[in-house]
Amino acid sequence: MATAADNPFFKTWTTPFGVPPFAEIRPEHFRPAFDKAFADHRLEIDAIANDPAQPDFANTIDALELSGELFDRVGGVFWNLASADTNPELQAIEREIAPLAAKHYAAIGMNEGLFRRIDALWNRVDALGLDPERRRVLELTRKRFVRAGAMLAPDAKKRLAAIIERLAELGTAFSQNVLADEANTVIPLETAEDRAGLPDWLLAAAARTAEERGLKGWAITTSRSLVEPFLQFSTSRPMREKAYAAWIGRGESGGATDNRSVVAEMLALRAERARLLGFRTFAEYKLEPAMAKTPDAVMGLLERVWAPARDRAAEERAALQDMIRSEGGNFELGAHDWRHYSAKVRAARHALDEGEIKPYLQLDRIIEAAFDTATRLFGVRFEERKDVPVYRSDVRAWEVKDRDGRHLALFYGDYFARPSKRSGAWMNSFRSQYKLGGEDVRPIVVNVLNFARAPEGEPTLLSFDDARTVFHEFGHALHGMLSDVTYPSISGTSVARDFVEFPSQVYEHWLMTPEVLSRFAVHAGTGEPMPQSLIEKVQAARNFNMGFATVEYASSALVDMAFHALETAEGVDPLAFERDVLARIGMPAEIAMRHRTPHFTHVFSGDGYSAGYYSYLWSEVLDADGFSAFEETGDVFHPELAARLREHVYAAGSRRDPAEAYRAFRGRDPDVDALLRKRGFLPA
Repeated sequence: MATAADNPFFKTWTTPFGVPPFAEIRPEHFRPAFDKAFADHRLEIDAIANDPAQPDFANTIDALELSGELFDRVGGVFWNLASADTNPELQAIEREIAPLAAKHYAAIGMNEGLFRRIDALWNRVDALGLDPERRRVLELTRKRFVRAGAMLAPDAKKRLAAIIERLAELGTAFSQNVLADEANTVIPLETAEDRAGLPDWLLAAAARTAEERGLKGWAITTSRSLVEPFLQFSTSRPMREKAYAAWIGRGESGGATDNRSVVAEMLALRAERARLLGFRTFAEYKLEPAMAKTPDAVMGLLERVWAPARDRAAEERAALQDMIRSEGGNFELGAHDWRHYSAKVRAARHALDEGEIKPYLQLDRIIEAAFDTATRLFGVRFEERKDVPVYRSDVRAWEVKDRDGRHLALFYGDYFARPSKRSGAWMNSFRSQYKLGGEDVRPIVVNVLNFARAPEGEPTLLSFDDARTVFHEFGHALHGMLSDVTYPSISGTSVARDFVEFPSQVYEHWLMTPEVLSRFAVHAGTGEPMPQSLIEKVQAARNFNMGFATVEYASSALVDMAFHALETAEGVDPLAFERDVLARIGMPAEIAMRHRTPHFTHVFSGDGYSAGYYSYLWSEVLDADGFSAFEETGDVFHPELAARLREHVYAAGSRRDPAEAYRAFRGRDPDVDALLRKRGFLPA
């Protein structure tokens, strides 16, 4: 039985850089640590709210920003493990803690005494003589409290608190249901025909997958890193259909992990939450603090992209159908066929296939490329540390230093798929950067990905999409690690949802430059760099299948917006609603949403991207236009531009409005046409 004396959360951490002592932390430590963290935080909040002194910035805002230190420490470890390396014990704790944490923060957001102090400061903000950062923090703090219900009547506050608590329960259930479906769905490849067409590297990954699950032979799961290449390479149409059905059917099995009723209740509660706060729809509520501001602005962008994307997808579909007929096939293209035949058409048009590219994209070399790009742009350097505690033996750690050798951050990389990890790829923080209270707290950041591990002794090979994901998530990591602000609430990635993807998406561009590919795309067998002729083929084919990719993404964003534009969602059948929206926008039958509703974790595992999945496209306007600034100079590592990008974007957190931050970097507002040119829908 764990006691307070041996609970590592109640001790000073003497580990390098103050990282969590993972080997000492056990599941039974979390609940008592959370209980104390809740209690300590409540006392701190009460002390601020009931302070007899007149409210000033130090005794109200500074004190609020510094409160909850133990909660941040415990939560930083727990929520990372709950998503990256969970187990039944952690999942049980998550089901308990998620609603309690939601209730705790709802109570803070509705605390009358605390809000009165914040509001009093805002009412005399011009007389306070605040510098721009502190004025911004005060403005955002007041807005956060208003959006949390601080100005509601008591009965409305009570109902809102109940809604928030229930939504936390439902979001946890949704996420755990998807993880269970992914962990438990295993598709054996029993016969030679089942494995037909699979390259050696994919067979090796399938063999490892079977071994990890106690099976003999070969198997795949619905992890994207396995199922997508299977759909591309498999020449067994029945097996492609089986794998595809399992993949897009996650979360709607009809059993205990079925998410349809979870989604229906979440939609109804979100709509009610918005109405309580004075908004017509949940989309209006969510977008009010975003760059986009209104659903109409979002729909304008999505609709501008949708029509050319759908037209391009129709052209792509015709080409795939022609390929089927040229091979003697007498069937109509199905959704499970698209990736397979699109690879064949690409090979025919561009003399390019995945088997030719993949040996040049070794995971370790792509990680090096991401690091080297940061060094060339921002002067930061990376030193792998073997003495730093990690939560899994295959997680790696690097110390990040600036040009002068000063410690900036610690970076963890967790790259391989496993049943204890939810699908997808993301960045998170164990600790965020800030400089308040005389401290210079440096961040601890992690990238979590889901690549299929190669056999022992062999390099893990990536697709170009995988390699882009490494750069994308590392762009998020840099946003956290290069943060240089005073206040934790505006640190790192704590920015508007439709701006947070800009630093990650713009970073992807450097992967595709000859300056990076020629150095780091090195053949796993021969050690030879990728030939210039192959680099040119890759560049020429970069917009191949872009109609499919855009339709797949934009349809998900349109369904997300349609769900959250409902004024009331009582009695909504999520799958029927999804079908109706797709029919209305003319969704091609041969393409599925990138994330169908029952496993759309971006939107339903929490509120993060609810009414916000459009953000990737919104940020792509910024990244396409922003990278073109480098291209216009003829130097993709232009020092002055890189310095502005670091100062106004990567280091700035939410110190200023994101539109102002972009203008400070670029010198003007973004050009939407840059997005259409990047995707090949307008002439370059």
